[in-house]
Amino acid sequence: MSTIEDPTDDRLEVTPPKTWATGLPAVTHAIQYSLGQTSVRRTALTLLNINQTKGFDCPGCAWPEPAAGQRHMNEYCENGAKHIADEATSRRVSADFFREHSIRELAQKSDYWLNQQGRLTEPMVKRPGSGHYEPIGWDDAIDLLAQELRRLESPDEALFYTSGRLPNEAAFLLQLFARAYGTNNLPDCSNMCHESSGVALQETLGIGKGSVGLDDIHHADLVFVVGQNPGTNHPRMLSALEETKRNGGHVVAVNPLPEAGLIRFKHPQKPRGLVGRGTPIADQFLQIRPGGDLALFQALNMLLLEAEDATPGTVLDHGFIEASTTGFAEFAEHARKVVWEDVLTATGLTREEIEEVHERVLRSESVIVCWAMGLTQHKHGVPTIREVVNFLMLRGNIGRPRAGVCPVRGHSNVQGDRTMGIWERMPQDFLDALGREFAFTPPARHGWDSVDSIRAMRDGRATFFLGVAGNFVRAAPDSEATEQAMRRCRLTAHISTKLNRSHTVCGETALILPTLGRSDKDIQAGGEQFVTVEDSMSEVHASRGRLEPASGTLLSEVAIISRLARRTLGSTAPPIPWDEFEADYGTIRDRISRVVPGFEDFNERVAVPGGFRLPNPVNHGTFPTTSGKAVFTCNTFEMLRPQKGHLVLQSLRSHDQWNTVPYAMNDRYRGIHNARRIVLVNPVDLDALGLADRDHVDLVSVWRDGVERRARDFRLVAYPTAPGSAAAYYPETNVLVPLDSVADLSNTPTSKGIVIRLEPAVAGI
Repeated sequence: MSTIEDPTDDRLEVTPPKTWATGLPAVTHAIQYSLGQTSVRRTALTLLNINQTKGFDCPGCAWPEPAAGQRHMNEYCENGAKHIADEATSRRVSADFFREHSIRELAQKSDYWLNQQGRLTEPMVKRPGSGHYEPIGWDDAIDLLAQELRRLESPDEALFYTSGRLPNEAAFLLQLFARAYGTNNLPDCSNMCHESSGVALQETLGIGKGSVGLDDIHHADLVFVVGQNPGTNHPRMLSALEETKRNGGHVVAVNPLPEAGLIRFKHPQKPRGLVGRGTPIADQFLQIRPGGDLALFQALNMLLLEAEDATPGTVLDHGFIEASTTGFAEFAEHARKVVWEDVLTATGLTREEIEEVHERVLRSESVIVCWAMGLTQHKHGVPTIREVVNFLMLRGNIGRPRAGVCPVRGHSNVQGDRTMGIWERMPQDFLDALGREFAFTPPARHGWDSVDSIRAMRDGRATFFLGVAGNFVRAAPDSEATEQAMRRCRLTAHISTKLNRSHTVCGETALILPTLGRSDKDIQAGGEQFVTVEDSMSEVHASRGRLEPASGTLLSEVAIISRLARRTLGSTAPPIPWDEFEADYGTIRDRISRVVPGFEDFNERVAVPGGFRLPNPVNHGTFPTTSGKAVFTCNTFEMLRPQKGHLVLQSLRSHDQWNTVPYAMNDRYRGIHNARRIVLVNPVDLDALGLADRDHVDLVSVWRDGVERRARDFRLVAYPTAPGSAAAYYPETNVLVPLDSVADLSNTPTSKGIVIRLEPAVAGI
């Protein structure tokens, strides 16, 4: 039996929230966690190779690295070090483990406990009617998958899900296989996080990516950090913002919670960060109500129009507006109708706070807006981001240096996966290029995204689920509905490095297929291989594993996909050289260079230390929209108005967490220790609700379908949240997010805007 203790939530300790982030404690915690997972030698090998030009890319987040030659020897953050230590762990999960633990027993364990068991080492199968996983050989496992795919009545009964951990080469092969098989069912994690960004940017600018690079951040006059917590989710962003401040720029933070890293940053790789006071980051903090960001930017746009009226020709960039945009007149008419009372109600801010930001904008020649899920995971997420684009275009802050849009992605290659074709709605020109290269006709019918995939499994329209990386069950909304849907499948399979909750939610037959990690050496018939990734700022670079694999039986993701494709498609397939792809990843990159725009001479360009940056037409004054111009939009929304006694809940990460996986039961910066089932509520709201700090409560979401969704037995913690709101950790609160509560146009779950009530928990339930 495992000696790893499964922690409980009954030892809650609360200390005052931190007012600064990183510094020496971050270094200490990172080293302690690493040494708790593996040896000193293995820890040193990983930390000295992570994010280096000849090393491997951190799987933790998509924040870019500095240019080659400008990187620190320790080019990682606390959470990046923890993430790679988690992958490099010396702990192993073997067939003996699965003999000792039934699937039912594993389903009762916490996400923390499951992850701490270690690396998966051999393929496992759950047979129909069995309650245990048992060993299976690779050939038999691949045959089992291929047989199930061949017996489906329609290719659209199959789902091929991936998280953004998948490198470019494997992602390209996965979408190629799915389309050669006959479906566009390629749901991915982006559907649940930044899909709203892609939809809004595609509509307004013609490309669903950010337009700025690190150097732009460093030299911008004003950077907005909206709906994100860099100190926890992408800590190296704080280094970039520190550079902004040292170059004379300013930062405005917009968030429902004060975040330590945006108050003060102590750079752990510089003496002043270890022993000094560090650098204040946010010059102004707007504690906005969840979902109020659209109203904020509408107010700023109205103020800019009024300032232009007062001093014509001095505020707006008329040259840019007239030459490069369309829809300005309609937008301006709409913006002038904004009502201050509505703005103040939606945002919870004062007019003076908003006008102070407006004055900062007027003093700034270059402005960047960065955002994350605090904007995207709302019903009006797409209109909010369109309004951000309106704001930037008014003063020409699009398509020029030191200015632009900056959606900050989470997973390390989520942007690259989309570029490689992991999308259920890839444009026809991509499908045409793919078909020409491989001599077949890809299906044109759009596939299912993540939310629609759950509906399809629930309704029996999809019966085969293959998850490549990730933890779909815990990433998805409406946990009970998602688990019931997965269990209706005839076969579920997961290509994974470590154990997670998705492995305990099985179809009639279930497979666990263990794979190499990003830090593992990858030796194929053609020699040692490397893979590539694309970060949040469209930089593409190589990643080379340095560690001996956790098991001699592990296959790479490329190998698993190639073998499955060859076995499934057989002699009736188009002439795709799967054996060649498995043996030499350079042959995959040759094909990518002929299919995906911007990847010409891929192998040659990625061999340059630091790689290359993909072109963004926006930065050359070209907007690939229907009109050929950037588009001003008119945006409206229905603000959340919870009835009396209710709050708006946003889900978030703890500091000691990577996506769905907690590394510890702490949230150090917020002062939460030894517990995760907690809910942060403003003391004023607690008084109004007749509740007290540390009370036990159930969280009950309120949704129009009348179904009760309840997260049981949480502890209340009095915390300076925005009045009328609450915050709690996911995935524990995903159960509260209705499957049908999604953002307009993007179908993204509204995890940052759920109306809840708090009920006293009933003891013993």
